[in-house]
Amino acid sequence: MSRSVFTRALLHPRYWLLWLGLGVLWLFVRLPYPLLLASGRLLGMGMYHLMAERRRIGEINLALCFPDWSDARRTALLRENFQSNGIALFEMAMAWWWPKPRLAKLAYIEGLEHLQAAAAAGKGVVLMSMHFTTLEIGASLLGQKVTIDGMYREHANPVFDFVQRRGRERHNADAKAIEREDVRSMFKSLRSGRATWYAPDQDYGRKASVFVPLFGVPAATVTATSTFARLGKALVIPFTQTRLPGAKGYQLTVHAPLENFPGADEAADALRINQWIEQAILAQPEQYMWVHRRFKTRPEGEQRPYAKRRRRQRRRSRS
Repeated sequence: MSRSVFTRALLHPRYWLLWLGLGVLWLFVRLPYPLLLASGRLLGMGMYHLMAERRRIGEINLALCFPDWSDARRTALLRENFQSNGIALFEMAMAWWWPKPRLAKLAYIEGLEHLQAAAAAGKGVVLMSMHFTTLEIGASLLGQKVTIDGMYREHANPVFDFVQRRGRERHNADAKAIEREDVRSMFKSLRSGRATWYAPDQDYGRKASVFVPLFGVPAATVTATSTFARLGKALVIPFTQTRLPGAKGYQLTVHAPLENFPGADEAADALRINQWIEQAILAQPEQYMWVHRRFKTRPEGEQRPYAKRRRRQRRRSRS
């Protein structure tokens, strides 16, 4: 994909309100980092009370994944999670607009030697990430140190798409954005020895997925991780990032490559990926993105967990 280009069409009056909102956000993130964290927590609690549907999805996900937990424990985690989502808005803006030296001071990075060894051997890398709320700032901080291409889905709003891409591109001019559907470019990147960010932890539908457990729940899990590694002749290297307590910054960890991956069985590979994801989530459950519909695709005959009952059914149950 070509790099972001500003056009006059982005100044159309239909986008003025968004430009205004982005300008306010740009000004707000000039504040000190501890104050941004506190503001994000307040914003997150407002989101918790106002975004009823997302709260409902989070409640369902936590009930599915942690059935042995008490309601109070799951509610406490979900409240923390919404606070983390509120902070993520300001972290996104920090990643886009903070001076790079100021941003770099927040990063503590371990495991770069794994990427360096792969590059020295001419091996491509599938940098396996997950949808934590720190995703945007984590990728930006790592991108200041190494060149990482990224799987990318164009945003429906061209102004937001431009600002987001421009904010990401500034950290590493050599990094490429690859359309999510452009598998050919993904293989080309990997075979040329480049590293590409990829997150296999969302529900992309029944096609090209297998059902394997995630926290004991059958989850439609993409087999693309195996395919990319096999056809791209690449290593799969997990990458995690954690928001540290006490406004200390972010711990970024590039883990050792998965051994003997891919295997002969795509379902076994997918299960192995999910088991790895489980452990990463358990290390920081409050920072995972629990509000997306991870279990929306179900095996044949199984009820969809996020389906709403019709009002008539609710009325009947009350009578």
